[in-house]
Order: sequence, then structure tokens, then C-alpha cells
Amino acid sequence: MDELRRIDLNMLVTLHALLAEKHVTRASVRLHKSQPAVSHALGLLRAHFDDPLLIRRNGAMVLTARAQALARPLEDALGHLNSLLGAPAFEPATAKGRFRLSLSDYAAKILLPALTRKIRNEAPGIDLAISQASREMMISQLLDGEVDLALGLFPEVPPAIALQDLFSEGFISLADKQVLPAQGGLSLDDWLSRPHVMLALRPDANDEIEQALASRGLKRHIALALPHWSAAVEVLAGTDLILTVASRAVGPMRKHKSLRQFQPPIDLPRFAYRQAWHARKAGDAAHRWLREAVFECAQLS
Repeated sequence: MDELRRIDLNMLVTLHALLAEKHVTRASVRLHKSQPAVSHALGLLRAHFDDPLLIRRNGAMVLTARAQALARPLEDALGHLNSLLGAPAFEPATAKGRFRLSLSDYAAKILLPALTRKIRNEAPGIDLAISQASREMMISQLLDGEVDLALGLFPEVPPAIALQDLFSEGFISLADKQVLPAQGGLSLDDWLSRPHVMLALRPDANDEIEQALASRGLKRHIALALPHWSAAVEVLAGTDLILTVASRAVGPMRKHKSLRQFQPPIDLPRFAYRQAWHARKAGDAAHRWLREAVFECAQLS
């Protein structure tokens, strides 16, 4: 109890923002406070914990070992306290705050335009901060409280992570018309013999397509690996490359007159595109509104 008397709840909220953002200015934006006020609070927190908490390393601010040890218990404690006190109803029209979302440019293309319009129309005081990461990193960020919501393919998650399916998706292949038969697609042998484009944040990623091939003892030649969904279709014209990709990533084919899409000559299972969040956020009214908004926009995609 003596420790609680020496530091108030507002300071703990400020500490939580500093540990999550690892940046005084970003923390001030998140808290809707001035940068000097947050800097002053950081000084008081450093004195209280007798630790610098944030230090500069290689041009960036990083957490000290003490700060890393505080991050998870603090996130849990504030979540429990929020539930205990009863979070007030979320009023979109008057609410202020910022949500941190992790999603690929595929999700940005499919969902972000509609989500942005909904937020600007219904909750203009809410800001979004978008980042991109691998699915493994997304889960780590959710566990550490670095992001509020992640969108992607999550076949396996820890018990603390909650999931909701947004839509079901399938794969299609695309190639320049000049390197395809006059009608139809390619046989499996022809498909495998062609150079392929792979979409992944890491060139060595073992995605659903690679897993399906490996299960049959097959392998394709990856001539181009890149993380940019928006560019992947554009590189096909005038080449012998084949791209196999989630169908929603392509958009109307009238935009790609030199290309033709066809069914991959191998059974690639459909997959559920999902949103993921930490269970500690489940009862938060603002977070629930965000999840519902994302789900609503996904149904329009």
C-alpha cells in the first residue's frame, strides 16, 4: 500500500503508454497530453523506479531490463482495474484516442478504406496507427501490448489471443496472356516448371502454398519474392512469371488487360482471414467498437 500511495493511477497510465510507444512524443499523442508533461512524468517515474526505463540505443529508444519486466504486469493490472471499475460506455462521436493496428498491405487495400471512412464519419476523434509485421511478430506484439488489433492468417495462437473470422478467402493464379495456352490454365507440371512470384515478408517464408506443395513432395521455383501485394500483380505483364495469390488482392481484371487469372492446378485450401486481439481487451468498450467496425467493413469487401 505504501508503494501505491507514492504513485497515482495517472502515472501508471502514462508509464503504460511510454512502455508501449517507446517514445515520449508518441506517448503524448496517445495520451492526449503535451510532450513536456509526459517528459516530466517520465522523470518522476525514473526517480520512483530508480531506473532510466527508456534509453537510447543505435538511434532508437529501447526499454531497459526493468522496464521490460514491468510492461506485461502493468498491462495486465490496468486491464483488470479497468474491468473492476467498469469501463464507461464508448461514445464514438465524442471519443478521443488512438488504436494501433498491425496489418499487411493486402488488408490495407481490402479493409482500410472502408474502416477509415467509418471512423472519420462516426468517431472523428479516433486516430489509427498502422504497422506491418509477420504473423509471428503480430502475435508477439499483441502479447506485449504493442498493438491493439492484428489482421491476418492465424492458424495457431496462444490461449491469451482471441480470434474472429472476417471472411473466407481462396487462391487464384495469374500470368501474362502471352505465356498461357489460348484457353484454360496450366497443368501441374507446366505450373511447377514456370518461375513464380511469392508474396511474403520474408523470402524464406513457409506459407500456405509452400505447405500444400511440401505435403505432396513438390516444390516450385521462386524467381521473385517480395512483401508488396500492391506491386506483385504489376510485375507480371511482359514476363513469364506466375503469381498465386489471395483472390481479393487482385481486384477487377479490367485493370490488368494483359493478364489472365486461372485456377491453380493443385488443391490449395481456402483460409479464414481473421482479426486477433489479446483477451485482456475483450471487455474494453472502445476496443469492442473497433472490432465490430472492422468486422462490418470486412463484410463489405
